[in-house]
Amino acid sequence: MQGTSGYKNQEDEALIEELRSGKTEIMDYILEKYKYLVRKRANAMFLIGGDTDDLIQEGMIGLFKAIQGYKPDRDASFFHFADLCIRRQIYHAVEASQRKKHQPLNGYVSLSIELGEDGMETRLDLLESAGNANPEQLLIDRENARDIQEKMQKRLSSFERQVLELYLEGMDYRSIAGQLCREPKAIDNALQRIRGKLLDGT
Repeated sequence: MQGTSGYKNQEDEALIEELRSGKTEIMDYILEKYKYLVRKRANAMFLIGGDTDDLIQEGMIGLFKAIQGYKPDRDASFFHFADLCIRRQIYHAVEASQRKKHQPLNGYVSLSIELGEDGMETRLDLLESAGNANPEQLLIDRENARDIQEKMQKRLSSFERQVLELYLEGMDYRSIAGQLCREPKAIDNALQRIRGKLLDGT
């Protein structure tokens, strides 16, 4: 069996061709390689307040579907195709969960952070539901995104911003605790405070 060090030097598209030729161990390699992306996309749904572990499982299903369904001659790069499949799987799982709770998903945003020279810059992506939303709903979504951005600037402490930045990069709370030299419980508490501050309607 070829070691993973050999796979690291190959393009994803070539690996998928080898996988379909019978090298089934490549499946595990690709799933492991893109686990970070799954976690990042699951964490980006932070504001919904769902179970991140469940969303990660859904994201891994999306990644598996991407590996199975990727067509090099028709689709974009595997990375972008996988990213799309992961996002869709997570979104549909959240949509189904909210439907069971009789709560509309419209207005929720996918959250990410970029730190620039002027401080924290927040990028809030409208979810794929915007594809079938009317212009009025799109306007409401954008207003919600701006409202969340203002809350992040005004309400979060420096420590909370650090925690949120790392969390949205795909790190779990134990990894964040190690990087910031804090107890895992402190990170968990910070994430709960952040969610509360950003969802507070006042």
